[in-house]
Amino acid sequence: MAETILSNAPTPETEHPPQNTGKGFWSRLGGVFLRQREASILVVAIALTLYFQFSSSNFLTKLNILTLFEFISATAIISAGEVMLLICGEIDLSVGMVFAFAPFIMYFVNQAGFSLWIGIIVALLICAVVGLVNGLVTVIFKIPSLIATLGTQFLLNGITLTLSMGQPVLTPVEGQIDQIFGVNPYSEIIWAVIVMIVVQILLSFTRWGKHTVATGGNLLGASEAGVNVNGIKIGNFMLASTLAGFAGILEAFRITSTDPLAGGTTIMFSAVAGAVIGGTALTGGLGTVVGAFLGVVALSILNDGFTLLGVSAYTYDIILGLAILIAMALNIRLSIWREAGKQ
Repeated sequence: MAETILSNAPTPETEHPPQNTGKGFWSRLGGVFLRQREASILVVAIALTLYFQFSSSNFLTKLNILTLFEFISATAIISAGEVMLLICGEIDLSVGMVFAFAPFIMYFVNQAGFSLWIGIIVALLICAVVGLVNGLVTVIFKIPSLIATLGTQFLLNGITLTLSMGQPVLTPVEGQIDQIFGVNPYSEIIWAVIVMIVVQILLSFTRWGKHTVATGGNLLGASEAGVNVNGIKIGNFMLASTLAGFAGILEAFRITSTDPLAGGTTIMFSAVAGAVIGGTALTGGLGTVVGAFLGVVALSILNDGFTLLGVSAYTYDIILGLAILIAMALNIRLSIWREAGKQ
């Protein structure tokens, strides 16, 4: 009797029939992919690359790739700083003017007899002070950062135009500094990738990054948990402004001249748009620097591709606006799917 019962007992094979391991692997892989906030914009960037390559054989040539790097680099560096601010619930509209302001500070310090290295350091320190002022005005006087940095934007634009008399100047050259910071065709994109990696590590693996996310996700809760929310915001304003100044200096070396009308609102909105379509929430608490970088890449591919195809600037703006709306809709939909998958 016992033998009969044992013989009829379910074996591990009958109790758990073998699964289709191939299907399970691809399903799990797809699930992991969809859980990444950067997934949708990566797909968009790849699709745009394929489309423009089929539309124009010149798209993936070495010369055009270098042009694409020029579109990406400065905007991606600025976007990295904007991500940190957006995640903690703030925004900086003055970064485009800091971008134009920093190279002039470097230029005038050098013209005063100091080395170019000293000029770069002084320019970045002054950019950090601009961020400090933005942060203090926002957290102490409770002025929304949108308004505070809008005022700083006009202030810096006026200072830059006054110092330069509205005229461009040649970027100073000293030793191999220009090769390190932008004349070499690959140096600027290398700096952009370095900045992306460093700021993403700061966001993901340090206490500062965790407190930044907490500040934007739940300001009151973070404050009650002991997070110095004002300090976090001020620090991120300083980081965003410093990175914008650094991007401006790199660009000045690349084009070998410094223009008081460079940057401005165009590069600022491109940086913010790249961050947002890369998955950073405007409401704070969510976002990645990698996603912002991919967002800037997608926008740059779109800009460069339409230029090659001869699409007018007016049409480009229409399509750009639609692309941002569609990307945001996809990000929201993917977020809903991810949340549903966790339940």
